[in-house]
Amino acid sequence: MPGREDSSSKRLLSTKLFFVAMLMLVFLVAPPLGLPAYWIRVITGIFMWIGLAGSWNVIGGYVGRVDFGHVVFFGTGMYIATISILEYGIPWWISLLLGGVGALALAFLVGLPTLRLMGAYFAIATWALAEAIKQLTLVLKVTGGSYGLVPPPILSRETCYYCMFFAMLAMTITNYFIERSKFGYGLKALMESEIAAETLGVDTFKSKLLAFLISAFFPGIIGGIYGLWIGYVYPYDAFSGLKTDQMVVMVFMGGVRSYLGPVIGAVFLQVVSEILWTYWTEVLYLIFLGFIIVITVIFMPGGILGLIRGRLPRARFFGLEKLSERFRS
Repeated sequence: MPGREDSSSKRLLSTKLFFVAMLMLVFLVAPPLGLPAYWIRVITGIFMWIGLAGSWNVIGGYVGRVDFGHVVFFGTGMYIATISILEYGIPWWISLLLGGVGALALAFLVGLPTLRLMGAYFAIATWALAEAIKQLTLVLKVTGGSYGLVPPPILSRETCYYCMFFAMLAMTITNYFIERSKFGYGLKALMESEIAAETLGVDTFKSKLLAFLISAFFPGIIGGIYGLWIGYVYPYDAFSGLKTDQMVVMVFMGGVRSYLGPVIGAVFLQVVSEILWTYWTEVLYLIFLGFIIVITVIFMPGGILGLIRGRLPRARFFGLEKLSERFRS
């Protein structure tokens, strides 16, 4: 019956919203209630990676353009925010916004020529951009060269926690609305076929450019927060290719083209990396990262979400088919 289905959908939506609201409340009240410093650091890192993976999902997932230089926006925001504070005395919160705007401006300038490229050419162009910017920061005086910059300790770890939390939340909500908007449907159409999308009235280039700008803005802000959080900004960290690799793995591990995918992938990979780095070595983590890539590509092309939604028959043996129906609704 239509009436029963509507009421059931409303109850399920209310349950989801209640669960999300309670989870957000827990994260908000945890630091004042005495959350240990170690867990504040760990959870802040998880928030950061959820936001970064979610930003890559916009251009790599919804648009289908593999960006191997996405870390360039993170590093750009990191440097712009730090220089704004050190050189011009701009308040930290405005500096963070400037970091996002600077990353957005860079994406606009780069996107105009590169988004016309197809396949591996776009991936190579973005990777080359990140490497070029890194080399530039190594020689410029304003960036501190290879020595880097030391931002003033103006933010407490609790403030960094909340800043990263709200940046992550904004990125996740943005992805949620992209999936359910006309703009998001246009991105899905052009990902399948740009020619077919254009015949349906989608301005493919403007759609790709807008998605690229969105995917650059949030890493710029997150990079600024990260610089103030760790208290040291230098090229090999700000523009590390490993950061882009981790974004990609998190998105595909959790489930590409879904706002929940980056959340699941980032939480899983960060928890595992924290365990491996704490009790073993970084080398073991890199081996595990490569292992995860192979497993995901071969056995879980839909990621963890694909497994839950029943895209693989094995999911039914774990009693997840009911949860799968809830995700579909």
